[in-house]
Parts: sequence; C-alpha cells; structure tokens
Amino acid sequence: MLRMSSRTDCSRNEAILIRTSAIILALAAVAFFIMLLGHNPFSVYISMIEGAFGSGYRITETIRKAIPLIISSLGISLAFRLKFWNIGAEGQIMMGAFGATFCALNFQSLPSYVLLPLMGLASIICGGIWGAIPAYFRAKFRTNETIFTLMMNYIALKWITYLQYGPWKDPGALGFPKIPGFTENAVLPAFFGLHIGWIIALILVVVLHLFVNHTKRGYEINVVGESENTGRYAGMNVKFIIIYTIFLSGGLCGLAGMIEASGVNKTLSVEITRGVGYTAIITSWLSSLRAPVIAVVCILFAAMIQGGTFIQMAFQIPQSAAQILQGMILFFVLGSEFFIRYRISIIKDNKMEAEQ
Repeated sequence: MLRMSSRTDCSRNEAILIRTSAIILALAAVAFFIMLLGHNPFSVYISMIEGAFGSGYRITETIRKAIPLIISSLGISLAFRLKFWNIGAEGQIMMGAFGATFCALNFQSLPSYVLLPLMGLASIICGGIWGAIPAYFRAKFRTNETIFTLMMNYIALKWITYLQYGPWKDPGALGFPKIPGFTENAVLPAFFGLHIGWIIALILVVVLHLFVNHTKRGYEINVVGESENTGRYAGMNVKFIIIYTIFLSGGLCGLAGMIEASGVNKTLSVEITRGVGYTAIITSWLSSLRAPVIAVVCILFAAMIQGGTFIQMAFQIPQSAAQILQGMILFFVLGSEFFIRYRISIIKDNKMEAEQ
C-alpha cells in the first residue's frame, strides 16, 4: 500500500534537483512527441530558443509578453500569501483595462503626463474593486473565493463584450464591432524600443519584495495567511487585512490591463487578456510567491510562448501541436511540486506477513 504525507524536510538543493529532473523529463517526453510529428527534437528546441532570443525584435516580443504576466503574477502572489485563492485575475485585468479606457475616451484633451497616471489610477481602482468584492464576502460570510472569483471573470468578459458591441462601438469602423483606438496622449511612451511597462514591472518587483518582507502590512499578510486565528490573537483586524490585500492583488492585475490596453492594443477588446490571468496562477505558484523569482519565471514562460509561435512558422507545426508542447512542459514542472511538498511511502501489510 502507498501512503502520501506532507514533507517539510525538503532542502533548497533537493527542490532544485527535483525541478531540474522534471524539466529534463519534460524535454524527453516532448522530444518523443516531436519525433512522432516527423521533426528533429534538437532542431525544434534550438529554433524555440532562437524564436525567443534570436534577435533584438524577438527579445523585445518576449519581454512584451512577459510584462503583463509579471505584474499579474505579483498581484496573485499577494492573494496566495493570504491563502485566498484568487482565480479572477482575468476579470480583474479586463476591468482594469475598462477603467483605463474610460479615461482615455472621455478625457482626451488632457496632456499625457496627466492622462496616463489617471488611467493607471483608474485601472488599479477598478481591478481592486473587482477583487475586493469576493474578498468582502469571504471575510464576512466565509464564501468560497475560488468559485466567486472565477465566476466574476465571466461577468467582466460579458461587460466588455457589451461595451464593444454596444455603447462604445466605434461608429467609424464600418459596422465592425470595435472600440475606438486611443489618442496619442493615452498611449504609453516607448523606451529602448519597448513601451515603459517593462520599467513599471521592474519597479513593482522591487516594491512588492520590500512590502512583503520589510513592512508591517506585509508581516500581517504573512501571519494571517498562516493562521487567521493567530492574527486575531495578535490583535490584527483580519477582515480588513483580507479585503485590502485582495484589493491590492486585483489592483495590480488591473494595472496589467491598463498597460496592455495602452502599450500594446491601444484600445480595449475582449481579447485583452490572452489568457494571462490564468497563466499567472501557474507562474506565481512555481515562483514560491517570491517577487524576484516571479520576474525570472515569467520571462521564461514568455520565451516558451514566443518560441512556440516561432516553430509554428519554421516547421509548419499546427498551433494545437505547439500548445501541446507547452502543456507537456507545464505538466511535468507542476508535477514536480508534488514531490517537493509530499512524500510517497510504502506501507507493508503486517497482517499478511504474519500469516506467511
């Protein structure tokens, strides 16, 4: 018989060894799949690396894909530290983009140095409120935040769809359902060939690391995340901590929406998230909720996505096959976390031994 038990003695070196082994196994499994498609695995792997980092343009595209992933992962990591399972980043990103777009469409006369901060503030508030709603019900009525936040994703999606096909539909788009593009003063400026979202992401990594590890509020989040009863015993306002932490979590996701709308799409649409909110759940968890590690993991994930796009063209691999490659790698990497956190032991049947 097999028994699963929690593991608390896994050292950092052992964890690195397990994760490395998982990556090697993933590459081996994917190599077998690539051979079934009739391609050389080594050529495909080299092409994926070239597709992500082979030129200045490709590096820029990889970083562009990593920016919203980093910021959203930072937001989700805050919620996860509180043991609040925020699955609603997709909706919070969309609502943040909605807030930014509202400002961009209604305050076009403002100069960019006023309009852009206003858009950022609106995105944080809208994303934060979208996260604070389920946080309030969790703190007040002990509702299931996983289901609550997940369902709010669909509400946000339908709201943006309504705007795109209804009140905000561009009358000059010849009937095509799209929201008007942003004016120049509502678009994030570029720095080193890329919009300044990458600078914002780096600043947030540093700020969140300091906030979580070197401030009173960060300490309260860690304490309440470990045990709400301990927080109450220490005199902490647990309900307030839950609500403001998830407001910050949703606010960061909302800011990612503003950066995507202003820096990349230059408008709002139902495709604004591109699944970033769900991917951020994986990256934040794999990073052990540590901000500096989140930045590295998100860049690697973005490189995998960019490289997967490149091999579709280079080897004429269907998009579904490229997604299978990415999914298999994720499966092995996520599976390695099980062996880091749990131990499988064999239980001998003493009764059978005695009968023998």
